[in-house]
Amino acid sequence: MNPRIKKQFGQHFLRWPHITQGMCDRVKLDTTTSVLEIGPGDGFLTKTILQHEIARLWAFEIDQEWVEYLKNSIQDTRFTVLHENILDVDFSALEPYKPWTVLANLPYLITFPILHLLQKHRSMLKEGVVMMQEEVAQKIMKKSGRGYGYPSLFFQHYFELELLDKIPPQAFEPPPKVFSRLLYFKPKQILQEIPEEEQFWKFIRFCFAHPRRTLRNNLKTTHFDLAKISEETLDLRAQQMSMQDFLAVWDVVRH
Repeated sequence: MNPRIKKQFGQHFLRWPHITQGMCDRVKLDTTTSVLEIGPGDGFLTKTILQHEIARLWAFEIDQEWVEYLKNSIQDTRFTVLHENILDVDFSALEPYKPWTVLANLPYLITFPILHLLQKHRSMLKEGVVMMQEEVAQKIMKKSGRGYGYPSLFFQHYFELELLDKIPPQAFEPPPKVFSRLLYFKPKQILQEIPEEEQFWKFIRFCFAHPRRTLRNNLKTTHFDLAKISEETLDLRAQQMSMQDFLAVWDVVRH
């Protein structure tokens, strides 16, 4: 008997084979490829990946029952399932087999923490396709206006991104209440330089603290000297500003 699907882990298992095949087709899989899967569940995507010639597949699963199920149901020397929360993984263990290709139906509850984790370890990654909520994918891809914010700027800075198929709820068991989207990503080889990078991203968070407010209102309670910023810029909302606009302001206020 199969383990039960658990709500607390945000488990929604894919059931349409053409979707998992499409995920595999979008990346380059060959005998040298190391594949990383997050939250394999009952192994629906896992089995599709293993139909391709790859070097290895490591899957991280938080649910012990599904770990045991996968160990018993998939007999393949290339496959390793680890009972571990991906957010707690020591990535140095992946070092010998890099670069990794990520293929995953992400647990929606922790999509952003996982994406930040992938950004942090992007030097180990080659490319990937991940499933997430449609709304989250659209937010990441925004260039301006409603929904555009810190995640848009942050992930677009570090990755080449491409929206793939929009997936209806009925493709999953149990069906989620929202549409999903496949997102392709590839770490950028050459990054635009950001002075005091870590502090810059904190500054961006301040700018978008209340998206409908002007830059002046979002920054007035911070330590930044607003006198250095033009009145015209202070009257803008962060959602009206591009990465270049923010870098120009940052260059003025960081000193």
